[in-house]
Amino acid sequence: FGLEYQRILKDNGINLVLQPSSGAPENLQRLNDGNSSVAFVQGGLGPLTQGWQDEAQDTPLRSLATIAYEPLWIFSCTLDLSGGLGALAGKRVAVGVAGSGNYRVAMDLLKAYGVIDAQGRPVGGTTLVSAGGLAAAHELERGQIDAVVMMVAPQSLAVQRLLANPAMRLASLAQTEGLARRFPYFQSISLKRGSVDPQHDLPPHDIALLATTANLVIAPSVHPALAYLLLEAATRIHHGATLLNRPGEFPSPKATDFPLAEEADHYFRSGRPFLQQYLPFWAAIFVQRLIFLLVPLLAILVPLLRILPPMFHWKQQSRLYHRYGELKFLEKDLASRSLDAAQREKAHAQLDRIENEVVQTKFPLDYSDRVYTLRQHVDYVRAQIDRQIDHFAEHPPT
Repeated sequence: FGLEYQRILKDNGINLVLQPSSGAPENLQRLNDGNSSVAFVQGGLGPLTQGWQDEAQDTPLRSLATIAYEPLWIFSCTLDLSGGLGALAGKRVAVGVAGSGNYRVAMDLLKAYGVIDAQGRPVGGTTLVSAGGLAAAHELERGQIDAVVMMVAPQSLAVQRLLANPAMRLASLAQTEGLARRFPYFQSISLKRGSVDPQHDLPPHDIALLATTANLVIAPSVHPALAYLLLEAATRIHHGATLLNRPGEFPSPKATDFPLAEEADHYFRSGRPFLQQYLPFWAAIFVQRLIFLLVPLLAILVPLLRILPPMFHWKQQSRLYHRYGELKFLEKDLASRSLDAAQREKAHAQLDRIENEVVQTKFPLDYSDRVYTLRQHVDYVRAQIDRQIDHFAEHPPT
């Protein structure tokens, strides 16, 4: 699956680096250590399926979805395991590499059936073999072991090889429902008759299997936009049918091992974000960032835009009021005393200056009436000065 995710993200301009690991526990450790941003994590390793609600609240990790069943395949050559795994006592059993998720699940089941004790020590001559995948399949075919317990996807080469081998027997456990109650990370599923090879009727009957669900888990450092892109990739990759599920069952927000990410909750309720529905990923991110920049700016500009018009009008009015103040002072001065020639000349200069300033100032159109009124008042005061000149011409001082 990793290569498919890498290809889809590359098509959207994201470079996904794949990191080989020994299994789900190492993947989980890398997420917690900050060495990985995204990982596949086997069901049963997270706090929710363990019933650790407090730990679930504290963990920073989040599930985007469950993406596939990971069945527990138990193959043998001659053993009848339909009644339970107690028949493995005294046998050579491959349980996966120590420390892997496969190993942990196998040990849980073998303890439940008394094949190993509470400390994980084999009883009754049982031999636990640290092998998994194709290596374990080869050992079973050669008769080097009696059974193999492996937890892998049905598409894996080891499973396909053993299913195609008529000498191999796949265990159909009669107690899957009960075991799923005992171990909350398990689900009871069925491999239907003929689903592997209809022509040869393989399997010849329905097989009851235990399975966990693989989680797509992200670290808190993953950007929400990238989380949506990962969900879109998961839908494209896991939406189809497999041997164990119908189309559309995955990806799913159900039965996750970690709390569901907010982006995943929104995705499964409403689909992709609006911008990503109509724009390429890079363009959607650019527009989203632009919006994030503009929203705070608008939050500042909107109040300013409301304040600016009153401030502008106040500024224009203050210009007029200032001229009116000068004019009023000059008019009072004329009324209080008689001016000589020099004073009258100075008063005329002041009036000319006031009028020129009014004419040169660019007032809005709706201030035209007030501007003309001010100029009329200037002319009125100028006329008063002229009347003083006429009066002194007719009655010169003695």
